[in-house]
Amino acid sequence: MAQPNEIINRVASSKLVTFDLEDYFPKEEKVLLDIKDWLFEGFILKEKDFREHIAKHNWEQYNNAYVALYCSTDAIVPGWAYMLITTQLQPHAKYIVQGNLEELYSSVYQTIIANLDFSVYKDKPVIIKGCSNKPVPPNAYLWATAKMQSYAKSIMYGEACSSVPLYKRK
Repeated sequence: MAQPNEIINRVASSKLVTFDLEDYFPKEEKVLLDIKDWLFEGFILKEKDFREHIAKHNWEQYNNAYVALYCSTDAIVPGWAYMLITTQLQPHAKYIVQGNLEELYSSVYQTIIANLDFSVYKDKPVIIKGCSNKPVPPNAYLWATAKMQSYAKSIMYGEACSSVPLYKRK
């Protein structure tokens, strides 16, 4: 039994389970592949020249990497150009998107969350950790909340010592 002035750590003794999206942040290299240098004057796609750049490019440097394809100029790049690059990247890269790093992270997290088994949180009070040192995309919190809602008894956001209640099953 606790003494009258004894401090009790209620967080440590609670049944609260922490779900930290940062735990799922990909450890592999993330690469932005800018195709502007493969375009004539950085703006015009000449198919023959473009295909030559693709043929000469060292694709092995992307082994097991997460790759975001983009063009840093205002060039109008047809969709097939990114598809053609993907045919060369696919045997090497772990994940490929068209866009910036934020779009890459968002797409990766959407896939990860869709494949996670949330049944381990069944009927448990869960706190989705809010502080992150890695660039966890905001959408990841929405997807995790939506999927968690089917399992958890309650969902909170933040830290155990300071959380915001989001959902409680009735």
